Amino acid sequence: MNSILLNVPSELQTERLLLRAPYYSGDGDAVNRAVKDSITELRQWLPFAQEVPTSEETEISLREAHIKFLERENFRFLIFHKDSKEFIGTASLQSVDWEVQKCEIGYWINTKFSGNGYITEAVKALMEYGTHELEFHRLEIRCESTNLPSRAIPEKLGFNLEGILVNEDLSADGKTLTDTCIYAVTQKN
Repeated sequence: MNSILLNVPSELQTERLLLRAPYYSGDGDAVNRAVKDSITELRQWLPFAQEVPTSEETEISLREAHIKFLERENFRFLIFHKDSKEFIGTASLQSVDWEVQKCEIGYWINTKFSGNGYITEAVKALMEYGTHELEFHRLEIRCESTNLPSRAIPEKLGFNLEGILVNEDLSADGKTLTDTCIYAVTQKN
């Protein structure tokens, strides 16, 4: 089946969170504020956070992500707290390969919400979504070996550390060679 024909839910719910893919007016401002609030932490690990984006750049990024969602290329979800409705961060199924039926999970969180298990909860929901709804056989999480908070997520969720690739990538600022951890969960055909 052509992936564009898949009926893909655009909202996921967990005990505390709402993960939403359709982007609404005002989401760009909320995401942009979170990036600004968290720029010191995000800058260490994410190339997009080397400079604070404008609200317009963030809005464009969200709209482009929505197009990729509709085209079934990437599935980026905005994470909101169910009760307070506050924007918490993003979690994505990205680098989708429909031929092999695999993808990578990516995430970031507004620093003020760190340490509450929200990203672990969101990634668990994406694991279930990816394996049950989209029938992926392989889900990966890749992160720098020194990014211990990011590494904790796959380790808590039972991903296997398949290896550490030495001098595999550049740091987010493009100045230093870094080692990349590859975690994965796999499903049998």
